[in-house]
Amino acid sequence: MELKTAESAGPSKRDKHYGPHLGIVAIVFVTLFVSSLIVLRVLTNGASFPTPEWPEDLVKDYFNQFGSVVRIISFLQFSSAIPLGIFTATVTSRLKFQGINAAGVNIALFGGFTSSIFLAVSGLTGWVLSQPAIAIAGNPIRAFQLFGFATGGVGHVVAFGLLLAGVSVTSGFARLIPPWLVWLGIITAAFAELSSLSLVFPSLTFFIPLGRFPGFIWIIGAGFTLSKSKKLTPLQI
Repeated sequence: MELKTAESAGPSKRDKHYGPHLGIVAIVFVTLFVSSLIVLRVLTNGASFPTPEWPEDLVKDYFNQFGSVVRIISFLQFSSAIPLGIFTATVTSRLKFQGINAAGVNIALFGGFTSSIFLAVSGLTGWVLSQPAIAIAGNPIRAFQLFGFATGGVGHVVAFGLLLAGVSVTSGFARLIPPWLVWLGIITAAFAELSSLSLVFPSLTFFIPLGRFPGFIWIIGAGFTLSKSKKLTPLQI
């Protein structure tokens, strides 16, 4: 006689995690953020966004000339913070649903929410910078520019790395995502944390994109591979 198992019986409603589709939420986040970069390049004819090394006069001229463009990209980056927060809440909820109570889940929760908040603050700072009265005023524009760079660059990426590391390590032990995603998350997280050194050594700002863009691949991959259903085992007879 063939014995039925919990696995062959199929998952019940209690064995399925309900929430937004992680893959779709991840795509929305990446699409909004990447769109802001494309809009920046296209509407400014390839002009780079000001960095902390730019002279104050050039920064002022940039925001005077491209204020309307900065408003658009600020809106897109602010908007991208919302799906990142939703992804964080959902992915950590799903890990807890899988029975994982490790500290990594809470680290991911802290990192994801902090990353989302920094990105939102950076977007709002860009909106302030784009206002004509600020650009004309002169000195305040430098302070807002540096604050926007710090929150949207180092602040966002360092916290984003904590999200990647927390989910990758805990999911790796439980084998909930493919091994290549685990390693991609860990390596990208390491680059993200190293980007904090750019606050002291400006030449190390290259760690910021290394901690950001591979993370886009990771967040989409994790969104589509992290199972909604609990891993079921055969019933003991």
